[in-house]
Amino acid sequence: MLNWQEIDTILFDMDGTLLDLHFDNHYWLELIPQKLAEKHGISKEQAFEALSKKYQKVEGQIEWYCLDYWQQELDLPIVELKQEIKHLITVREDVPEFLQALKKAGKTLILLTNAHPDSLSLKIEQTAFDVHLDALISTHEFGVSKESQSLWQQVEQKLGFDKERTLFVDDSLAVLDAAKLYGIKHLLAVANPDSTKETRTLPGYISIEDYRSLLPIR
Repeated sequence: MLNWQEIDTILFDMDGTLLDLHFDNHYWLELIPQKLAEKHGISKEQAFEALSKKYQKVEGQIEWYCLDYWQQELDLPIVELKQEIKHLITVREDVPEFLQALKKAGKTLILLTNAHPDSLSLKIEQTAFDVHLDALISTHEFGVSKESQSLWQQVEQKLGFDKERTLFVDDSLAVLDAAKLYGIKHLLAVANPDSTKETRTLPGYISIEDYRSLLPIR
């Protein structure tokens, strides 16, 4: 599936790729609509409908991932509310063994996430998944998301990686498409980002449901 001899650097997404996406889906699709409904005295369904329009307006843009933006837009304590369900933040079961094998093989492992720095900090605090990684990068540092070609230009300049010898792993088709367009040679899609939902297909990409299927790594 992948020729590890051709790969030096691996760029990982976080939510749905290293961590179970269940936390984020529950937070944005269940908890926030519920809190918004309580705040405005409307039904959860009405709140979700209103939220969906706001989500669609900025989907794929840095605002969609920005906790400060949503705190202002919704007038809710966005960061504090994450604390209510932080027990749902978990590392994918197949991740530790995979990352350890990559490190043992001498690969450089870098987190490249659209997540807001506050969200990243909370998830590290809960799981300590960063112990396996060489660097952590939030796209908020650059002001644009991974869906943007500008982001890839800036990240390549910062890290100095070789596009021909870099693997990018993500669960978003739009983000994988952006990485492909930029010229990242090796791409891997996660087909089961949320442990509570069915496996999906991401056409055009090598997809995995369990990283351990890629072992051994040399």
